[in-house]
Amino acid sequence: MKYYQVTMLVRGTKQNFLIKAKDRADAIAKIRKDYQGTLLRIKQTAAPVDATIKEFFSQFRSTVANRKVQPKNLIAAIRQLAVMTNAGISVHDALNEIAAATNDQKLKEILTQASENINAGLSLSETFRRYRYDVGGITLAMIELGEQTGNMAEALGSLADILEEIQENVAKFKKAMRYPLITLGAMAIAFTILILLVVPKFKSIFEKFHAELPLPTKILLGIEHVLSNYGLYVLLGFITFIALIVYLYRNNDDFKYKMDKLLLKLYLIKDIIFFSTLNRFSLVFTELVHAGIPIADALDTATSMVDNAVLKEKLEAVNVAVSRGVSLTDAFRDTGVFENMIIQMIGAGESSGQLDNMMRKVTDYYRMRFNYILDNMSSYIEPIMLAIIGALVLLLALGIFLPMWDMAQAVQGH
Repeated sequence: MKYYQVTMLVRGTKQNFLIKAKDRADAIAKIRKDYQGTLLRIKQTAAPVDATIKEFFSQFRSTVANRKVQPKNLIAAIRQLAVMTNAGISVHDALNEIAAATNDQKLKEILTQASENINAGLSLSETFRRYRYDVGGITLAMIELGEQTGNMAEALGSLADILEEIQENVAKFKKAMRYPLITLGAMAIAFTILILLVVPKFKSIFEKFHAELPLPTKILLGIEHVLSNYGLYVLLGFITFIALIVYLYRNNDDFKYKMDKLLLKLYLIKDIIFFSTLNRFSLVFTELVHAGIPIADALDTATSMVDNAVLKEKLEAVNVAVSRGVSLTDAFRDTGVFENMIIQMIGAGESSGQLDNMMRKVTDYYRMRFNYILDNMSSYIEPIMLAIIGALVLLLALGIFLPMWDMAQAVQGH
């Protein structure tokens, strides 16, 4: 939402006020509906500080209070629903059974509501569409496919397979990142303890000699002074900074786009994001095309699964180009995202009418590249970790022993 400074002429008097709207057209529509007078000027302006703070805490509370469905619970529920519908049990009864068995409160709420809506005459897709944020676009697409083909069990089984593979990739990434995060945390704690416990003892020695201290020692003493006197404020400031970054990333599209663009330039992170994103996109797109969903709809659903705003923008251009009559191969080529080998594979599949089979090979390729990065994460990160450890040890050593060496020379000189 944006804020607009509005100037209106009301009964011969100019009046200024702020209005909140999605865009300029929406702001003008609200003015015409809710205000009487002549619109003189409307100009976008920055949000008031009090409104920004109020919105921040409102969003933060809603984020904390919002209970999302756990992916593993959703996958288990979909797998159960597929088995039960395949056994001839009605969707209504199956939803009631699964809702009674699950411990996930949000999922229980969704399934119970779905059962009631089906009993009232609504379809399963109409019910789940209200919970798109919780269940995801791919879930809606596969349920709609099951309703169209009349084979809900097969559609739900394929959906569970897709969600399981996506979840496995997420789990692999978290596992690969666990080691470097724990190591960095341990290093930070150890360095802080040394600064707070060891450096002060040498500080009193250095002060007795009133000698000019070398730069590494000044840096250590400066860090010790900040942590000793403002450590709590530093910690609170760091937590606030991280919380602000997360908030802006989730709620500000411009900030998210710039951050995503930056992440695609960082060492190792860019490859993880790139190959994981294309693996997920090609996986979903392949399964939807194989299931008989039109290419335009498959592209739309697969693109909605992309988190990185920069890659999402480029992949959305594929759907736009295809809707204008451009071939899928040319549309993928124009994005500049896919390498020439992939373009040739897609072109061969499109010309031979076996696009889904060729896209499976593309998915396998991106899965292989993504898994290779995760399996060799340690070899990529170890040089960075060693460099950080070496820099900290060198700083401590130089900061403490250089002045000690100078003092020893001064004593020998006397």
